[in-house]
Amino acid sequence: MIVREQRRVALLRGVNVGTAKRIAMADLRRLFEDLGFGDVRTLLNSGNVVFTVAGRVERDPSARIEKAIADRLGVSTRVTILTGSEVVEAVRANALASLATNPSRLMLMALRDAQTVAKLRPLLGETWKPEALALSGRMAYLWCPNGIIKSRLCAAVGRVVGESGTMRNLATMSKLAELVRSA
Repeated sequence: MIVREQRRVALLRGVNVGTAKRIAMADLRRLFEDLGFGDVRTLLNSGNVVFTVAGRVERDPSARIEKAIADRLGVSTRVTILTGSEVVEAVRANALASLATNPSRLMLMALRDAQTVAKLRPLLGETWKPEALALSGRMAYLWCPNGIIKSRLCAAVGRVVGESGTMRNLATMSKLAELVRSA
C-alpha cells in the first residue's frame, strides 16, 4: 500500500514505570528516526511516541520497533501501534464521558487486536460499580474513580488482556490526540 504520509502513535508497555525499564526519551526519538520514521515526538517521560510513516507503510511495525528497543536500548517491552485517527477518535468517542468526572481516573486501554477485544466482552456483563467498563473498536475504557491500584476492574481486565494491551489515562490520551492534530 502506497500512501503519502500517515501519522502513528506507539504506546510502549511498562516503560519508565519503576526503575527497571527506563528509557531516555531522546534515545527513543533517535531510535524511531533511525528506523526511518519522521516527525518523531515523545510525550512525557512514559513511552508515548507520535511519528509519521512516509511512502510504503508497513501494516504494523510494532515487532520491528520492539526488536530495535531490545537490541539497542536493552529494554524488553510490548509496543502497541495506533493510527493518529484511532487516537483522536478514542478521545472524541469517549464511551464513559457522562460518567467519568476525572480524566486521570478514566483509563483508555489500547488493545493489540480484535481477539483481545473479544476476550473482554464477557466482562461487560458483570457489575463493577462504582467502576465501569466500555469497549469501542480497539479501545477499552475503564472508569476507576478510586484509582487503579485497588481497582477490581483493572485487575480483571489485566488478567484477561495480559501483555496484549497498554493503558493511558484520558489526560495523556488527550495530549497525544493534540500532538497528532498539531503536526
